[in-house]
Amino acid sequence: MTKRSIGHLLLAGMISLSIHAAGPPAAQAAPITNRIDVCHGYGCAFRARLYLGAGDAQRFASILAAGKSSAEAERAAIGQAVSYFEKRVQQVTGVRDEPKSEFGASKVKGQMDCVDESTNTDTLLRYLQGRGLLKYHKVEARTSRGFLFDGRYPHWTAVIRAPDGVKWVVDSWYAPMGGLPDIIPLSDWKPRGLLSSGALD
Repeated sequence: MTKRSIGHLLLAGMISLSIHAAGPPAAQAAPITNRIDVCHGYGCAFRARLYLGAGDAQRFASILAAGKSSAEAERAAIGQAVSYFEKRVQQVTGVRDEPKSEFGASKVKGQMDCVDESTNTDTLLRYLQGRGLLKYHKVEARTSRGFLFDGRYPHWTAVIRAPDGVKWVVDSWYAPMGGLPDIIPLSDWKPRGLLSSGALD
């Protein structure tokens, strides 16, 4: 691993550690609205206002309709919904967020760490749930893994629960903006480290 890569991870860890100690931002449990406040700049340092119109609502309904056959199909559809949502986010931030957390990007508008990513994904999931578009899954509170002292960097993710009670993470941090998120069982995600995609390492 290069010194630069180590520096990237250390900065991401230290930023997330401060958030980890304070706890996550409050879950978006308010009444569903078309107005979304998008976090960016690391640790929700900035917020950009995104309005989801009728066209967006129709697009989300179409995407989730493709997942009505099973819980597995719905998880795949959720991944597509996250991809579409992030492309809309890019339109209001004016920046295509890079995958993972870039060294020196703290307080850089448009760039996102795992706190921003998980908060935004959680907000989208609650928007979809509030509109009755999730047939098989319920949105759970965000969760984290690692706290440096256990040798792992802190990392946050959004979470959904399937009908059989199994919890799945929806982790968009590893992909570039508009890419598909990792959607894997929480039990598989929890013990992993930060170096590579949770779906791959």
